[in-house]
Amino acid sequence: METKLNYKIIFIMSCSLLFFFHNKTTPINQIHGEDEYLLTAEKMPTPVGGFEAVMKKITYPDAAQRTKTEGKVYLLIYVNESGDVDDVKIVKGIGMGCDDEAERVIKRSKFIAATDKGVAVKAKFSMAITFKL
Repeated sequence: METKLNYKIIFIMSCSLLFFFHNKTTPINQIHGEDEYLLTAEKMPTPVGGFEAVMKKITYPDAAQRTKTEGKVYLLIYVNESGDVDDVKIVKGIGMGCDDEAERVIKRSKFIAATDKGVAVKAKFSMAITFKL
């Protein structure tokens, strides 16, 4: 039987956890205008092509392969009203190039902007990218 991950469930579960840790460990308003980004909206940002499309862009770093590094990189992503990524913060990483690769892929991804009351808005959300050999 083939196992298929439900990325939406993983995404939703990681959102709650990451916002808890983000608020405990990261100084508030670390980037200019951070308070302009909503934590919740009627419709949160989603990658064009879905989360599967983002995962397909990941290239496992050579250093991580050599050292057999596996794990999850937790990111906080800031998406503007146009669906462009304004900033990415590593909330918790695993090193060996995986953090940089996750950040690179997210920064180059296009998102469907968040909407609230039918209007496109800036939003921040979390995501975990799993690196597994």
